[in-house]
Amino acid sequence: MSKKINVGVFGVGSLGQWHARIYSELQNANLIGVYDVDEARAQEIAEKYDTKPFSDIDEMASLIEAASVAVPTDKHADIFKQLLKHRLHLMMEKPIASTTSEAETMVHAARDNNLILQVGHVERFNPVMEYLEEQLTQPRFIEAIRLAPYPPPRDGATPRGTEVSVVLDLMIHDLEIILHLVKSPVRQVNATGVAVLSPSEDIANVRLAFENGCVANITASRISQEQLRKIRVFQKDTYLSLDYRDQVGQLAKKTATGIATSDVPINQDEPLLLELKSFVDCVRQQNEPKVTGEHGSQALKLAVEICETIRDNPS
Repeated sequence: MSKKINVGVFGVGSLGQWHARIYSELQNANLIGVYDVDEARAQEIAEKYDTKPFSDIDEMASLIEAASVAVPTDKHADIFKQLLKHRLHLMMEKPIASTTSEAETMVHAARDNNLILQVGHVERFNPVMEYLEEQLTQPRFIEAIRLAPYPPPRDGATPRGTEVSVVLDLMIHDLEIILHLVKSPVRQVNATGVAVLSPSEDIANVRLAFENGCVANITASRISQEQLRKIRVFQKDTYLSLDYRDQVGQLAKKTATGIATSDVPINQDEPLLLELKSFVDCVRQQNEPKVTGEHGSQALKLAVEICETIRDNPS
């Protein structure tokens, strides 16, 4: 189990560059190289993290065992297909794909070839999640809010993430988490959203009703002047408020004398570091990842249903 895994990063833009940094620091990984359609960008990141830039996908793929894919979402299915012949284990950034059919094809192909397909729902590795899961019994109401400023412009490309709706860009983090927490089929979807600066929704609000009676209210915006990533969970005699960004929170519990409130004990850490370390360990040990392709596909299916609901019932 001392073997190091040879890894690469496909796409070293605003997010992929951090994958390259972390792989270059991980004890159990060798960062063999980085690829980007912008060769100057690949050269820049390669020099920064003491690795090799590649301008050919197949050339880099032939030298590695596993990789992160952090290209735009609408390119996920194509690059997955190209990498499949190299039998690489993949950490595919979220959302897993642009369409549910693409996602299902990727999931089946990975399973049929005994390949690990992990999806980058990084909040599942946030230290606040460990505490939340420990306290969870039967959630009855969940509120999630995710706000971010509009992404900066890029030369020759749309701002990062705006090739898809904010539902697929940001809200999908919370959708995947809520599906994981509630563990019940969605019974009803009510959703509203508007496009402000992008061709698709930049702000959206969703109400989900689950078959077990739980209700979730989710808001996501990429046109906010502030950054906010919070989740609140209500269950019998307990209320949890957690902040993903600052990794802090409060727990309120009903007692015989009233309501006792306490700060949440959280060991702060970098979620992306924990995510990629877990991915490398899964490849080394051939374990199933915490966030599988199936999980990513289920979250995408719900996100697509929400987008369709918004467009069928415009505000």
